[in-house]
Amino acid sequence: MEKTLFQNVSENAGYVAGILCIIAVLFAAAIIFEAISRKRNNESGVVFTTRKIVMIGMFSALSGVLMLAEVPLPFAPPFYKLDISELPVLIGGFAFGPAAAVMMEFLKVVIKLVLKNTSTAFVGEFANFAVGCSLVLPASVIYSLKKTKKRAVIALVSGTLIMTVFGTAFNAVYLLPAFAALYGMPMEAILEMGRAVNPLVDGSSVFGFVAACVAPLNLIKGSIDSVAAMAMYKSLSPVLKGNTPGMGRGGSFGRRRKEEET
Repeated sequence: MEKTLFQNVSENAGYVAGILCIIAVLFAAAIIFEAISRKRNNESGVVFTTRKIVMIGMFSALSGVLMLAEVPLPFAPPFYKLDISELPVLIGGFAFGPAAAVMMEFLKVVIKLVLKNTSTAFVGEFANFAVGCSLVLPASVIYSLKKTKKRAVIALVSGTLIMTVFGTAFNAVYLLPAFAALYGMPMEAILEMGRAVNPLVDGSSVFGFVAACVAPLNLIKGSIDSVAAMAMYKSLSPVLKGNTPGMGRGGSFGRRRKEEET
């Protein structure tokens, strides 16, 4: 008799507990880095003002909608799709800091689930959250420590590389085994799905699978989001700056000393 999704989740409670632990660790890391950044920049006052909370809600909603616009890629199985939902989170993270970035990433997934129910036993949504945080959290932390155009480039390149490495390893070690266990699907069947669309996939190696399918997906995703964030942030800064602490003059890349931008 085929098991229900609830039965599979119940029997694999360890994976569910792992998901909750990872979410808690990401939030804790964001709060710690936020405190370090504020201390370094001599910022004081309320971390989340009313205006910031409203902006976080707006960016989260936009990200949740963008998460629905997924594009399949020819070199990966159909359960891997490309979206640009990290773009608003990156912009918001640069404006409001790492704690806001992780909060937006989490709310984005919640909003997506309200708009469209999960089709992957929440594994896909959790993967989007965790891997997305591996881009937006390092990027927002690096930029928050010194808000210059040069630092923004370093932050986005670093975030993209971290997401590519982390997302690839995370899929191999945790997400694919979780997906297989929750659905009662042999790992060999998943690897065969990859080999059917990508000749570079080794049908017997999980790491070969993620190297050929997941790594290029994350690299493409991070590059698109980063280039778009660089192009859009300066023009959006008049809307974002308001009374937000730490944004500096105009909150844009352009208004900095010349030597900081070279």
